[in-house]
Amino acid sequence: MVSPVKQIWKDFSSGKGGNVVSFLMEHEHFTYPEAIKYLAKKYGIEIEETEQTAEDKVQANARESLYLVSEFAKNYFHNTLLKTEEGKAIGLSYFKERGFTEEIIKKFELGYSPDSWDAFTSHAIKKGYQLDFLEKTGLTIVKGEKQFDRFKGRVMFPILSMSGRTLGFGGRILTSEKKAAKYLNSPESDIYHKSKVLYGIFNAKQSIAKEDNCYLVEGYTDVIQFHQTGIHNVVSSSGTALTAEQIRLINRLTKNITVLFDGDAAGLRASLRGIDLILEQGMNVKICTFPEGEDPDSFSRKNSLEELSLYLEENAQDFITFKASLLAKEAKNDPIKKSETIHNMVNSIAKIPDVIKREVYMKECSRIMDISEQVLFNTLAQIFKKDNKDAKKSTGTAKESFQVIPAEKEIKKIDVQLQLERKIIELLLLYGNEEEEFEELILEADDKGEITFRPESFKARVFEKIYLDLQEDEIEFTNPEFKDLYLEVINRFNQNPHAKAETFINDLHPDMATTVTHILMEEEKYALSNWERMEIYVKDKDQTIAQIVSETILNLRRHLVSQKINELSNIIKEGGSENNESGLQEIVDYLSLKKVLSTKLNRVL
Repeated sequence: MVSPVKQIWKDFSSGKGGNVVSFLMEHEHFTYPEAIKYLAKKYGIEIEETEQTAEDKVQANARESLYLVSEFAKNYFHNTLLKTEEGKAIGLSYFKERGFTEEIIKKFELGYSPDSWDAFTSHAIKKGYQLDFLEKTGLTIVKGEKQFDRFKGRVMFPILSMSGRTLGFGGRILTSEKKAAKYLNSPESDIYHKSKVLYGIFNAKQSIAKEDNCYLVEGYTDVIQFHQTGIHNVVSSSGTALTAEQIRLINRLTKNITVLFDGDAAGLRASLRGIDLILEQGMNVKICTFPEGEDPDSFSRKNSLEELSLYLEENAQDFITFKASLLAKEAKNDPIKKSETIHNMVNSIAKIPDVIKREVYMKECSRIMDISEQVLFNTLAQIFKKDNKDAKKSTGTAKESFQVIPAEKEIKKIDVQLQLERKIIELLLLYGNEEEEFEELILEADDKGEITFRPESFKARVFEKIYLDLQEDEIEFTNPEFKDLYLEVINRFNQNPHAKAETFINDLHPDMATTVTHILMEEEKYALSNWERMEIYVKDKDQTIAQIVSETILNLRRHLVSQKINELSNIIKEGGSENNESGLQEIVDYLSLKKVLSTKLNRVL
């Protein structure tokens, strides 16, 4: 649901909501600064950065220069591929031989670097780009007075961040030179860290989140060919060993990874180390292998979307089943190799942080390998014991214990004060600037000592009424989130009594903005049907604002009085006969106050 008036949104199925910034963070998977910068660029709004030191400014400007140089290079290589004779004859013909359409070439902004020592570098310098930044991005290699292009004569694969910024490049050579590497990546720089990026993440992020699964492949062309076939939730580790940072990048989008391997047995064995790393990050992992001689690129080229989807669905195995079958083939009937295989599998299961998942996999391992669960659990315990000893040696502290302690069943109680505090925030957000006529209750004691309230009418804005009442009774919010939000909202209304919640929601911290959204959208979620046609007339909420505000504050007072009575009763029970008389008198006084509050609220004690 989107409220154009209040400038907020909420998804009631997931409970997520917020303003335009949080929408971009959810939909595009931007970080908060990335979302702000994206909006500013889109609508031509200047961003005022926080005050930086001279050193910070130089560093930020240098990083931005690296991004600009990389963006320029991406456009240069792409235009060279599509618009020059050399690019069309060599680069474009190679991509078309691989079966890539012009549409997919443009989608991934593929390019070509001319087979000339300094074609790109000379062009970039003529356009005003500094040699220093060309060298720092790795696009240009400088040796003394000479400089030449790193990617000379290669087809180019731009590597983008999750937000779409150009970080670096992968280049494939098209000649058969033995000395030259087949694939060449940009070197590490201030903006490109190969262990922290995944090829294709920018084009795949929405599909990964939607499908709740990510296919992980090895090469650039595997990713592109899958996209062309129609499967978009695919990324590549760009030929490098999978890292924890890359897995965490996927974890922002989904908990499920399906690793796709070709039929090469040696490669499979080496890649199993990456599986353990995925498990360690608390992810769910499946493995799918292709027939011998096939890889994701070639297999997707030969099959339709339906055939490829069906193959992936039918052949994706849980990691424990896959690992067991792979290692069992190697062990055959050799008891020593079989025991090594079981140890290998238990070591993998030990990486899983979730206790329940770990136990399920242990049972599955017991069934597949035909070995008792007790033996496997004993082995697992030994692994944890060894890990704890190693951790103690290196850091002086033991690792987290994996002992399972049965949780006691708790009856979930309603936190009355939390509900009342939330209601006060809701009233401030919805009606804070409204002026209403309130009935002030003046506390008095009659001749007999009975406590009563004398009503007195006055006009005030809702935020003033709430603030003064809470201030008078010295009431503080117990929920830290609501406490911060309350102070922020009151401060806004003090600055501008006519302000509306929707005017300052975009200035709030994302967490606060999300809380405000939940409260405001809950109000819009429910609406009464047209009961007038049934001759049932219901008062509009706007007509009873003063009553709701007064009742909420009275309810909070009554709740706090009840809490005080319970505290005093406990003190008397624990303290024996000492000070009983004064304590009992205090309880009687509070009970009298509670009675008056309850009468006013038409409540029964």
